[in-house]
Amino acid sequence: MQVQPYLFFDGRCEEAVEFYRNALGAEVLMLMRMKDSPEPPQPGMVPPGAEDKVMHASFRIGETTVMASDGRCLGQPSFQGFSLSLSVADQTEAERLFAALGDGGQVQMPLAKTFFSPSFGMVADRFGVSWMIIVEA
Repeated sequence: MQVQPYLFFDGRCEEAVEFYRNALGAEVLMLMRMKDSPEPPQPGMVPPGAEDKVMHASFRIGETTVMASDGRCLGQPSFQGFSLSLSVADQTEAERLFAALGDGGQVQMPLAKTFFSPSFGMVADRFGVSWMIIVEA
């Protein structure tokens, strides 16, 4: 059994996937657009003009597969009540990833030494997804 995050970017999925590819080295495994669906969508599920939006994408960050979609393309993504956590081997990598994810985002807790890690910080990226970066002790 696996638990895999599925993120709904509400119209910005392709932009997000590209951001994670550049910021985190994400490997895109699959990207299917609404217009490429083998079955027509249910009435009201795809807004007019959303044919080129992402129906489903999957990408790998390290050893984890993350799935994503544009969802209903309403332009109101909401990522609350969770964070994605990146465990890294050293301070240099933590600083690099923290800066990359924070580009256009918002620092929630700067990288700093804690009782549980040589370096830990929290940042929300430009899409509102919260990330925790931790150096494994």
